Amino acid sequence: MQSNTEKRQLEHQAAKQFLRLYEQKTGQVMRHIWHNQPAKPDVSCYINQQRLDLEIAHLYGSEVEAMHILGRDLDDSTRQELISLLSTPAELRLFTALNRLLKNKAGKYYDTARVWLVIRNLNPLWSTTDILQLCPKLDIALTQPFEQIWLITDQTATADIIALYPAKLARQEHNRC
Repeated sequence: MQSNTEKRQLEHQAAKQFLRLYEQKTGQVMRHIWHNQPAKPDVSCYINQQRLDLEIAHLYGSEVEAMHILGRDLDDSTRQELISLLSTPAELRLFTALNRLLKNKAGKYYDTARVWLVIRNLNPLWSTTDILQLCPKLDIALTQPFEQIWLITDQTATADIIALYPAKLARQEHNRC
């Protein structure tokens, strides 16, 4: 669906956005993004002068929604599928898509000492409020490769980040989840 160049650009944008938001929220310095080869997480950076790997995922909903959001041409069949899909409540689509993404990523292995999962919401129908309401219902595996899981609420300059995992971090007041 995406070219490797476009995928890398989206990952880089998400990582850069996350670093900026994380620094604002926590005061911890994060610097220097570089891309990795497969078997390693998507990008790496430094947090407080220690290496940290970030696996980047984008939350669109379904493949059809992703095609629509990314501006891909939709044929008649795909357009009808999108129309049908949009009749399903946005909250249910968000819950299904986010749990599917979390389950998929939990089953992966990364050749690294420290890795965080950063999910960027690219679906304009889902807000910070929608995401916060789902937090207690999310199915986050107890055994998964991530030290922390963060969600960027959207792709705008007003985006926020929400800690989804670990539970202790997610309950801290400044993360609200």
